[in-house]
Amino acid sequence: MPLANLPPLVTVFGGSGFVGRHVVRTLAKRGYRIRVAVRRPDLAGFLQPLGNVGQISFAQANLRYKESIAKAVAGADHVVNCVGILFESGRNTFDSVQEFGARAVAEAAKNAGATLTHISAIGADAQSSVGYARTKGRAEAAIRSLLPEAVILRPSIVFGPEDDFFNKFAGMAQKMPFLPLIGGGRTKFQPVYVEDVAEMVAKSVDGALKPGATYELGGQDVMTFRDCLEAVLAATYRQRPLVNVPFGIASLLGTIASMVPLISPPLTADQVTMLKTDNVVSGDAEKAGLTLEGVGITPVRVASVLPSYMVSYRTNGQFSNAGKAA
Repeated sequence: MPLANLPPLVTVFGGSGFVGRHVVRTLAKRGYRIRVAVRRPDLAGFLQPLGNVGQISFAQANLRYKESIAKAVAGADHVVNCVGILFESGRNTFDSVQEFGARAVAEAAKNAGATLTHISAIGADAQSSVGYARTKGRAEAAIRSLLPEAVILRPSIVFGPEDDFFNKFAGMAQKMPFLPLIGGGRTKFQPVYVEDVAEMVAKSVDGALKPGATYELGGQDVMTFRDCLEAVLAATYRQRPLVNVPFGIASLLGTIASMVPLISPPLTADQVTMLKTDNVVSGDAEKAGLTLEGVGITPVRVASVLPSYMVSYRTNGQFSNAGKAA
């Protein structure tokens, strides 16, 4: 095939992660050539069957090193940044990954003449006292200064088979006699299905979204933290009391947990602070049509998907009896 007739090339940073792998699959279905930029390409081979032979390639890239980013972006028509971290570990800090890294990706995209789609988060705020939200906000500002036409997507809690939200609490319900209802469980979320987020990214790559706009992505269900925990228990057929844990105590426990050399701390002080604020689509975004529904996507409901991947947490898996909660 002559080079001029090749499909557009999309570089996806973080393509082997939870959201990224769904983005890669959705783009592959549309026929794009995809270059997956990850720190360990040798561990991302599971993505290749998502496309045709030769459609998905890999590039070694680390968001702390600009040279590797530039090489991964070279020749790309569009760049998607899916990289984000929920807690800091070693050299992977919020500043290095979510601020410096995002800026570096935007700079590389600008230098390569590529368009950019960046996945941020509802609650991103450059003035926040919370590292996660602050670096997300600063990244957005840096991107806007470099590439005013970039599309920014702000999802609420993203759910799906590999998520780190519902799966985390389902795992806790397996091992603990109760589930912690932090701050009384009144915080509101608007969980959005990972496939809906991936479809939104694909629409951005297609050029179907408004250049320079910031979209807020939430599902059909606005759920309190209590609702989320109850949904997990119902889907796993387990009975666990929900024990109220005041924010102050939860923050202390989160600080202690962050000091323990675990791969994934169950809770951090920053996450407790973020639980004090609702995580839902704003009225301004809804009025402006900068939502899933605004571009014709009907969000998938939590109840229609959650049970399908909660099966592994049931006492007898798919053969568990809903009438006999553990």
